[in-house]
Amino acid sequence: MHIWVDADACPKVIKDILFRAATRTKIPLTLVANQTLYVPPSPFIRSVQVSAGFDVADNEIVKRVTAGDLVITSDLPLAAEVIEKGGHVLSHRGEWYSAANIRPLLNMRDFMDNLRASGVQTGGPPPMSQNESRSFAGHLDRFLANQA
Repeated sequence: MHIWVDADACPKVIKDILFRAATRTKIPLTLVANQTLYVPPSPFIRSVQVSAGFDVADNEIVKRVTAGDLVITSDLPLAAEVIEKGGHVLSHRGEWYSAANIRPLLNMRDFMDNLRASGVQTGGPPPMSQNESRSFAGHLDRFLANQA
């Protein structure tokens, strides 16, 4: 099993939780981004820098992910591709994406895109809360415990 992180938009607090989890469990963790990222010195943690461009990091994750891997992302199209390959997907807000819920989520995303394209101001997501960080950490810990 491997943990992959769509790291360009991943909050620092979530990265820190992931760094501790990878060190504790000795499960390989790779952050993929189109910029240079800090990762703590560890044989279990690394980063991969990809070139800039639309979906370049997402495509790299899809290329490398295998069934049973865990991907951390809030990108719904990426989540759908990972699920198709048999991977698990956890958003940085602590929400599991699965075959059961990804289609309705993608439909809502497309609907909101259409609203924005027609000029409706929909706003962005709210700032990350402490409850969401705790939810993420709890889901991650339970998942990793079940992998042991």
